[in-house]
Parts: sequence; C-alpha cells; structure tokens
Amino acid sequence: MIILLAIVVGSLYAGGIYMIMRRVLVKLIIGLALLANAASLLIFTASGLVRGRPALVPVGGTGLDYREVADPLPQALILTAIVIGFGVLAFALALVQRTYETVGSDDLDQIRSTDT
Repeated sequence: MIILLAIVVGSLYAGGIYMIMRRVLVKLIIGLALLANAASLLIFTASGLVRGRPALVPVGGTGLDYREVADPLPQALILTAIVIGFGVLAFALALVQRTYETVGSDDLDQIRSTDT
C-alpha cells in the first residue's frame, strides 16, 4: 500500500510540475492544486500507514503501548498543508483573474510582450 501511495505522490508531483511549466495561467493553477495535494499525501505516506487505530488515547487507557494509537502530528500537519494550499490557490486565482482583466489573455508569451 505504501508503494502505491509513493507512486501516486510521485505522479502528482510530476503532473503538477508539468502543468506549472505550461504557458497558460489556468494550467498553472491546476499545477498548484496538484502540488498541494501531493504534499498532503507525502506527509501522510511518510508518517506511516495505520488502520483502525485512534489518534488519541481513550479515557482510562493508561497502559497502552505507543503502537496501539496513531500519531496525531501528521494529521495536524496535513490539515495545515490543506489550509495553506487552499490559501495559495485562492490568491493565485485572484491574481490570474486580475491579470486576465488587465491584459486580456492568459498566455504567458503575450503577457511578456506587453511589458514595454
């Protein structure tokens, strides 16, 4: 399962970088979204995959082994990465919309040619 997740993370990173290197601004936004999701899955995969274990020790469970509960830190990091990724994506969408309204095109070559 971890190998499958590693392949998915690698393909999301590759797709995200490929989309960012395209000339159209909408594809840049899609690439940013792919990179944000890849970062979340990378944190999830690196923390180790556990199933059916609670993230917190139940009430009265003082003698539990550390392997019987999931680590809550990667879950908190993934939530933080999701929020930051959404904020960056919203900011980039606002910039792309303003650029399109000003220049009238979403092609990066045409935007460069108007920099006189």
